[in-house]
Amino acid sequence: MIDFLDIKDSQLQKDKIIIPKYNSMYIDENIKLHNMDYIKRDNKFTQLINSIKYVKDIDFFVPKELERIMRKYQKFGFKWLKSLARCGFGGILADEMGLGKTLQVISFLASEKKSGNNIPSIVICPTSLVYNWLSEIQRFYPDLKVLVISGSREERKNSIENYKGHDILITSYPLIRRDIEYYYSIDFKYCILDEAQQIKNPNSINAKSVKEIKAENYFALTGTPIENSLTELWSIFDFIMPGYLMSHTKFIKKYEAPIVKGNDKNSLGELNKHIRPFILRRLKSEVIKELPPKIEHKITVEMAEEQKKVYAAYLQNAKEQIDSNIKEKGFNKSKLMILSILTRLRQICCDPSIFIENYKGDSGKLAALDNIIDNSINSGHRILLFSQFTSVLKNIGTFLSEKNVEYMYLDGQTKMEERGHMVNEFNKGKGDIFLISLKAGGTGLNLTGADVVIHYDPWWNPAVEQQASDRAHRIGQKKTVEIIKLIAMGTIEEKIYDLQEKKRDIIKSVMDSENSEETIISKMSEEEIRELLTS
Repeated sequence: MIDFLDIKDSQLQKDKIIIPKYNSMYIDENIKLHNMDYIKRDNKFTQLINSIKYVKDIDFFVPKELERIMRKYQKFGFKWLKSLARCGFGGILADEMGLGKTLQVISFLASEKKSGNNIPSIVICPTSLVYNWLSEIQRFYPDLKVLVISGSREERKNSIENYKGHDILITSYPLIRRDIEYYYSIDFKYCILDEAQQIKNPNSINAKSVKEIKAENYFALTGTPIENSLTELWSIFDFIMPGYLMSHTKFIKKYEAPIVKGNDKNSLGELNKHIRPFILRRLKSEVIKELPPKIEHKITVEMAEEQKKVYAAYLQNAKEQIDSNIKEKGFNKSKLMILSILTRLRQICCDPSIFIENYKGDSGKLAALDNIIDNSINSGHRILLFSQFTSVLKNIGTFLSEKNVEYMYLDGQTKMEERGHMVNEFNKGKGDIFLISLKAGGTGLNLTGADVVIHYDPWWNPAVEQQASDRAHRIGQKKTVEIIKLIAMGTIEEKIYDLQEKKRDIIKSVMDSENSEETIISKMSEEEIRELLTS
């Protein structure tokens, strides 16, 4: 216990050792686990432990305006936030997407206002969710006075300087980076990060900026607290309770390296003891019995003959290029080139015509998609289709037009105002298929008008695919949602799918229950890269 609390020998020589109180749950658990009855705990310590352990028994009441709206598990989340705040702790609300994390936070902030708190709080979220937060607050608790930070630099500066009189300030990650100096003189009540995986890289400007915000308590919301590595979890904890999981270097040595490289169950158990009290994670299957089930399956697709020839030729050329580049520049300096080659192979799996002029062959996936679309639409289903490649989506759009299938299209170029309009139209019944680029539409959209989700190409990161699927599988969905993954047989896509399954196990083990291509490729060994290129 002394070792994991990072207590130094020199501290043990003193009459008194000061330990941050957020270690109390860990200490209490170890005292009981190892029968250390010689350690005495006073009443204040016991009260602190009970406040966290028995959240459901504490007399915190959601505002009466939200009493009938909130579900039982959401009321528990509200009490959990209140308990942590009262004890001076931070926390990660890590409910699976679609379970109403925003509503739980709104109820928490509304309760604070009703109890007489007049210190404003700040919500930091992705740009695409800024006005979603505003509309949700206006919908559920309009008495909260909200200030959205937007406009030119001068307008934003003026808004921030005149923050008094508001209960909540809402801004985005890109703007907090530019405006951080304007916040130095403000002491907030709470600082809340939405989609907190945005600070998973502790060295990023996002992470460094939000960690400069001054507040009494810090909370993070994310359905994916771990996407690629345990460092991401450390970075979020470094925001909510700085120092709790030690320095990054010590965390890697004590936890990340032993767990990931050595499969050390003892280190995993110790880490879970530390983080469990401060992470609230519920799955749809656990808390919403009325939510229809989600059916997931993989469809392995054989490439068309001409497509196979293109893939085989490019694969052989890719291996030779990689070998040559590694010999000339070394493995580490070849990673960008390797990423480019892997991306091209994945594009061939989807549709070679997006970069080969006058390609006359067919695409195996497009043929499979044709069959799925016919079966689905004829059975009364509506579809969300995700791809990482906008050029692929545009070709699918042309194909759908030729079939006289009505569709909608959204990518990173779609304006924010247009997004909301399109989502509303689709949910009201317009169109049979919604084509969406994975990066642009993976978060912040409620598309319960669809009950079939197709992932046209596999993403390296299973958590990102999960987020995209949850656009349809969320509160408000009345049907069983079918999720289909199209995988080109005998290609790099099968290797990516296998990689996804391995990453799921790591995520699950650490959460008790990984984001970008660059990140994942950079962490792969030369042997792992070569394995991707074997047929």
